[in-house]
Amino acid sequence: MRFFLLPISTRRTLLYCQKLQALPTHKQTIVDKATVRAAQLWSGWEKKESGWQKKVVVYGNSLLRRIPYEEWGLKSVPPLSTKRREEEVLGKDKNHLIYPETLIPTTKAVNVLRTLGTEREALYKRRLIWCLIGMPISAPFALVPVIPNLPFFYLVYRAWSHWRALAGGKHVQFLCDKNILSLSPSPVLDSFYTPLLPDSPTSKEQIADADRASTSTASSSNESVEERMLLSQEHGRQLVKALEIPELEVELERAIWQVETAIQKEKEKSQTHDTENSK
Repeated sequence: MRFFLLPISTRRTLLYCQKLQALPTHKQTIVDKATVRAAQLWSGWEKKESGWQKKVVVYGNSLLRRIPYEEWGLKSVPPLSTKRREEEVLGKDKNHLIYPETLIPTTKAVNVLRTLGTEREALYKRRLIWCLIGMPISAPFALVPVIPNLPFFYLVYRAWSHWRALAGGKHVQFLCDKNILSLSPSPVLDSFYTPLLPDSPTSKEQIADADRASTSTASSSNESVEERMLLSQEHGRQLVKALEIPELEVELERAIWQVETAIQKEKEKSQTHDTENSK
């Protein structure tokens, strides 16, 4: 597998795991098969021109876009099975950590990955519990004829999503603890990100911070430094082409949109606060 660390802003990084070999059908777990089946069903509904299936897809996609990109990143990491654990320890299954060294020094790359894998663990556990509590409460809505029980299915999906993020985070922690990652600074990423680097030396130091996974970790030591976007949507499309990973495009598009939205909200909040203080 290949783990990519892709800075989105001067404080936030997207983790993406590329699985180089897809599991054959006979080796897939029940969860894997159910996931594939659900994806095929959703894809079929997306092709509908009208009807309740189309409405569900449109509304559902808007909800999926709002699921934090950090969660999607960890979901790209497969759960750590007993067989995979043995193969990784024995070196049969190689795992490469790929990053732009101009932004993330090699000495800090593993710490960045570890932070991405652990910083939201407690949040996922809490939300998983709430989803499990809500599922039996929403289940009786299935008795309503014709209309599908969307609240129940949404809670089921979110419970699965939180579990997958937790499982992906555990896998990341295992790789970091066992020190079995092959560090691979990428010349492609370096050449791509170098023109995007901020001119301010302070901003560059902020980018190199090991705890740069999110605002919650990076802002504590850089509160006086304004967060800046590194990637635009066009940059995201160019990066996908440079890395030759088509499936990465939707992950980058979602992450860039979420970070842009968050930064804009922070600016508006700061401006409102300054206005109130000046009165």
